[in-house]
Amino acid sequence: MSSLHDVTVFTARLGWGAAMSLNFRTFDLNLLRVFDAVMAERSLTRAASTLAMTQPAVSHAMKRLHEAVGEQLFTRAAGGIRPTPRAELLWPRVRETLSGLRDALAPDSFDPHTSPSTFRLALADATAALLSPPMLHRIEREQLLVSLRFLPLTTRDPRRWLDAGEVDLAVGYFPDVMAQLRAEEHDAALRHEQLYATRYVVVMRRGHPLAKAPLTLDTYCAAHHLLVSFSGRPHGLVDRALAGLGRRRRIVLTVNQFFTAGRAVSQSDLLTVLPEGFVEATGYRHELVTQDLPLALEPVHVDMLWHRRHDSHPAQRWLREAVRAAAEDAQATAG
Repeated sequence: MSSLHDVTVFTARLGWGAAMSLNFRTFDLNLLRVFDAVMAERSLTRAASTLAMTQPAVSHAMKRLHEAVGEQLFTRAAGGIRPTPRAELLWPRVRETLSGLRDALAPDSFDPHTSPSTFRLALADATAALLSPPMLHRIEREQLLVSLRFLPLTTRDPRRWLDAGEVDLAVGYFPDVMAQLRAEEHDAALRHEQLYATRYVVVMRRGHPLAKAPLTLDTYCAAHHLLVSFSGRPHGLVDRALAGLGRRRRIVLTVNQFFTAGRAVSQSDLLTVLPEGFVEATGYRHELVTQDLPLALEPVHVDMLWHRRHDSHPAQRWLREAVRAAAEDAQATAG
């Protein structure tokens, strides 16, 4: 920022009121970078590590920001800190503005060999198991200064996380979100790219009474079932499809991880339905067998989603290329 006018325009974009105008001449824009890191990490200590600062320096920066804004932006919480509603309101604007500044000032500056960067991806455990080996191999082979944080995907609608900047990418199966994004086309706030497709299969332990003959709809519905549900809801795509046929199944256990599903099914007579490409990632592939699902379901399209403000950001472009390459490698290995 080269002038008072520039700072005024910048802070106006953040939605700060007249009280801030008294501090424009002395306001340190570096405080916004610290604020962004603290919001992302929800911890002064972790933010300090990300920024290569000391924890007291981060704490002092947040104290100065509180004084500039005129109100507290964080409160203490178990295991870290909790942002106030004011901080939650400011963060998307701060993050978008900082991203725009980076693009304007250094549009082609990202080099993973020399630029320490941490990327946050929301994905299910099976997707993480498929993508992490090729991504880590690349980081180690090329000696990149890149760190990855895989966060648990607990929803089929990660738009809020992406809009708030809580994650850089979400990778998974998002049928309802994808339908809406296609309807909105160029007006959508999110961008998307399909990484690969697979089909649903019935999974059971080797030696299961139903393992030796093709499943019929009657035998399938009569069995006991395990449901993988990220949100914890007691029904899923299979149950909606069964309801359309006037049928239902008995769900004995609901879990939110594919690994847990693989372990539970391998040691019981429960059936579960998984994307075929994820069976290997459960870690129990040799203890499980698959059967065709006796009802029609659409293929599983695994997509990556990101916010459009990251379209041209060099580091974000690198991340998407790395995820794309990892998905291709994982699919080639599985094939």
